[in-house]
Amino acid sequence: MSSKLARSGVAIAALALCAALSPTGGWAGTTIVIGLQQEPTSLDPTADATASIDGMLTQNLFESLTTVNEAGEVLPQLAESWTVSEDGLTYTFDLLDGATFHDGTGFDAEDVKFSFDRAMAEDSVNPSKGLFKPIESVTVVDAGTVEIKLKQKDAFFLFNMAQGDVSIVAPESVEANNANPVGTGPFKYDSWTRGDKLVLVKNPDHRDAGSVALERVEFKFISDAAAASAALLAGEIDAFPGFPAPELLPQFEADPRFKVVTGSTEGEVILAMNNAKAPFNDIRVRQAVSHAIDRGEIIDGAMYGQAVPIGSFYPPHGPAYVDLTGTYPHDTAKAKALFEEAGVAGTTMTLRVPPFPYATRSAEIIQAQLAEAGIDAKVENVEWGFWIDEIYKKLNYDMTIIAHTSPNDMGNFARGPKYFYGYDDAGYTDLWNRISAEADDAARNALLAEAQKYLADQAVHGFLFQLPQLGVYKTGVEGFWDSRAVLFQPLAGVSVN
Repeated sequence: MSSKLARSGVAIAALALCAALSPTGGWAGTTIVIGLQQEPTSLDPTADATASIDGMLTQNLFESLTTVNEAGEVLPQLAESWTVSEDGLTYTFDLLDGATFHDGTGFDAEDVKFSFDRAMAEDSVNPSKGLFKPIESVTVVDAGTVEIKLKQKDAFFLFNMAQGDVSIVAPESVEANNANPVGTGPFKYDSWTRGDKLVLVKNPDHRDAGSVALERVEFKFISDAAAASAALLAGEIDAFPGFPAPELLPQFEADPRFKVVTGSTEGEVILAMNNAKAPFNDIRVRQAVSHAIDRGEIIDGAMYGQAVPIGSFYPPHGPAYVDLTGTYPHDTAKAKALFEEAGVAGTTMTLRVPPFPYATRSAEIIQAQLAEAGIDAKVENVEWGFWIDEIYKKLNYDMTIIAHTSPNDMGNFARGPKYFYGYDDAGYTDLWNRISAEADDAARNALLAEAQKYLADQAVHGFLFQLPQLGVYKTGVEGFWDSRAVLFQPLAGVSVN
């Protein structure tokens, strides 16, 4: 998932953002065009798992109780402060006074309760219901105070409250948020031309409007990396913080008009296998696939060397990281033997991939690697809407390649057989529950290390590489984060000089 399907949900997708100065007359100097490879099917982050919704709207149009900065630190947002009970189970949030929604509706504690009750409802379509699982009750103390009681401690609770799935929405406007979103943020919705662009404009009534430099933000949907590169070289694009063509970085590094920044993301790129479906419910088959893949060849061919290999589902820059890339070293002979032992040698497996360069390029290489191990991998390139519907929702696939870009998302493996992994393991679920409830950093990191090894030993997926944040910036653009600890990119601090 870039993708967003992942958080405690799944954030999946390619967060390929690009930015450009608009030639629109009166907006010169205060307009930026941010290009996305991925156009979402909806604009409601509380109802759709697409990562680009967060990239555009979270903490820009929508706001939450908390927010997170580039370093991953939790900061106040719609809650200006909070207190936590001694047992760590009761959070009392003091809300901002005077915040309003873009349609003029006032914000208060009732909106917070409505948003949480809606997300936690039995018929909720929130893609990250796991974020709300620890919550026992949400109570309005008064118009400016909300009390949230947890069933058990949640080490990630305040961090999770900043995510797009936990955006605060209003009952008066929520039904139209999929196509006409209304929030409390520094930017408000202007228009969406499907297949082309989405436009936000500055919210003059926002409490921090005076410090927001941009008057207009245009997200331009550009699926082709070569077209995006050409636009950047032609001077039409000011910034591309998720540059999808690593092979072209050297020419931008040599061009004084640009600066190139390499950062990190929370995006684990995986060769996902449908664990609920034969033959991938056989660990020998999953182990064989893991031995068949050559991460070095994939990184060189698909990412031109601009990525770090992973052996489990955790970012190499994280404090609990364990290098498990040697768990299943590339060994074609071993892969062949395991495929034969499992009775699937010479069979055909389908590899359905979304339209992101990291996925389509990796698929071609993995197809050849599996062929060497005796498997005919049929690659099917599918559109993002098809991927969401058939693969994510219906589990209609053998294998796929996707980047999970949400932080703290190892809980995906505890979501049960209905989640698109098709993975159901009581031992891991228990381990994740202990991780989530552990307040001590050192103890939690030890458990996270154990979880990484658990997933690697089970060969749940083929773990490929960590998606880098490759940024190309034109001189004069300031304020974009070099690295991403979360899916969103706040634009209130971005300027074009």
